[in-house]
Amino acid sequence: MPPYLISALTVACAMFMENLDSTVISTSLPAIAKDLHEDPISLKLALTSYLVSLAIFIPASGWAADRFGARKIFRIALLVFTLGSILCGMAATLPGFVGARFLQGLGGAMMVPVGRLLLLRSVERTELVNALSYLTVPALLGPIMGPLLGGFITTYFHWRWIFWINVPICVIGLILATLFIKDVTGEAAWPLDVRGFLLSGLGLACLLFGLGGAGRGLMPWEAAVFLAGLGFVCLAAYVFHARRAAFPLLDLKLLSIKTFRASVMGGSLFRIGIGSIPFLLPLMLQAGFGMSAFQSGSVTFIASVGAMAMKTTVTPILRIFGFRRVLVYDVILSAAFLGCYGFFTPATPMLLMMSLLLVGGFVRSLGFTSLNAIVFAEIEPARMSRAVSFSAAAQQLSLSVGIAMGAGALQGFAYLNPGMDVFALENFKWAFVTMALISLSAVAVFLRLPPDAGSNLIASRAEPSEVIAQTGQ
Repeated sequence: MPPYLISALTVACAMFMENLDSTVISTSLPAIAKDLHEDPISLKLALTSYLVSLAIFIPASGWAADRFGARKIFRIALLVFTLGSILCGMAATLPGFVGARFLQGLGGAMMVPVGRLLLLRSVERTELVNALSYLTVPALLGPIMGPLLGGFITTYFHWRWIFWINVPICVIGLILATLFIKDVTGEAAWPLDVRGFLLSGLGLACLLFGLGGAGRGLMPWEAAVFLAGLGFVCLAAYVFHARRAAFPLLDLKLLSIKTFRASVMGGSLFRIGIGSIPFLLPLMLQAGFGMSAFQSGSVTFIASVGAMAMKTTVTPILRIFGFRRVLVYDVILSAAFLGCYGFFTPATPMLLMMSLLLVGGFVRSLGFTSLNAIVFAEIEPARMSRAVSFSAAAQQLSLSVGIAMGAGALQGFAYLNPGMDVFALENFKWAFVTMALISLSAVAVFLRLPPDAGSNLIASRAEPSEVIAQTGQ
């Protein structure tokens, strides 16, 4: 067995576990809410807390890997993620569940980015493409299996078991990492930007929990406004700090690079809209259509099948049409599919519904992969760790905002229709349309890209669009 295959499969254990976990919980939210005696919309905090934790701690992942060794951090992250999973399965209250999800996010923040760096640094460049091709497929199996497995376990057993299945996967990853992966470090670890870490972490946490806590009685509106306002102030203070710091946690100077700026800013708008799907779609199918968790998962998993099918076609598509054209038209198509999901009804033929989800998953994954490739098109090797941390944090932040805004849109349209139940299909329809329009706004950013943006990637024999296509997010 080639050495790179063992390294790739080890990192794939972590990616599989994280992707499986995120899709499992989306399908099971209504059942978890019922068991915890909470409103299903309140469970948006469980999704948001995980993504907030990722956004807070991912920027420090590159520093930690360089300072203490990638293998050591990777193994610690696996243990933390699994401990968080066990606590999720034991949670009896919403605050306890949200706290356990936050701990999971701490593990995930170090686990997947450090795993990628570990692979990039421990595998010869001549073997990198093959190694990452093995890495991508197991990682994509998580989103495919998640809705089905989560729905099956929730419907026929108990939702708590969906978190405990991470334990054997973690054990496998720990054994493989200990036996077969070298402990590599960067050439020189820069000093940790402690002030920047505190400002950005506090800012992101306050802002997103303030937005996520608004509505449905989760917290007084005064507290939600205060938290969101404090978050904005802390983030503004971080921007002021980062411009003067020698080694900022998130290097804002990277935004001066056209392709990086377009991928982060346009990609964030795109992901905010798309990020609402894991929350809105299973909730509509279960609370709106009356499906069981297993029936819902049997419908939504097909989108991940489409995403996986895209991986074999992305490079030829980018070579023929180029990054700029692909991104512009992909955003338009993805927004159209997102909006049409709101027009599903219990009378919609299942074949039509699943066909639209399948093609929509394919189209969205093409956009994600293109964004994940072009973000590094002009990044020199010395700044790669910081670029990885910055782009990953922006991804998780935008997905978290997407969940909060999707829930907010659903509640907002319910407020405009006082006599209508919040889970009425009319409210879901306009919530999906609203989120589609947010994704569509990314077109304005991608139109500013030069026509030949990313051409150095698609002209290379190294297939970098596949190399950087990490998880389809």
